[in-house]
Amino acid sequence: QVQLVESGGGLVQPGGSLRLSCAASGSIFSVNAMGWYRQAPGKQRELVAAVPSSGSIRYAESVKGRFSISRVDAKNTVSLQMNSLKPEDTAVYYCNLDVFTMGSGRWQSYWGQGTQVTVSA
Repeated sequence: QVQLVESGGGLVQPGGSLRLSCAASGSIFSVNAMGWYRQAPGKQRELVAAVPSSGSIRYAESVKGRFSISRVDAKNTVSLQMNSLKPEDTAVYYCNLDVFTMGSGRWQSYWGQGTQVTVSA
């Protein structure tokens, strides 16, 4: 079993900043891609940013230059620094990790519980 715990959401004014963090624990042998997704009311869940174990980081066009994703493999954590926030960034944010678990012998995708980010004056 793998558990993902997110933190850092909240209410912020337009132009403000927030930092989201996601920590994974459990029977983890290896982690490949780590990412953040978001889902606004009435919309589909969309990729915000993803960082593979090796290779290029991907960002949604709407957040390029404002958001920055980072990972610490030794701690199985992934963070999302969000600057210059806009009202359209309001959504529930979910972290997602591709994990090779001990015992299962395969890669599985795990999701955090979601954290609300609200950008409003």
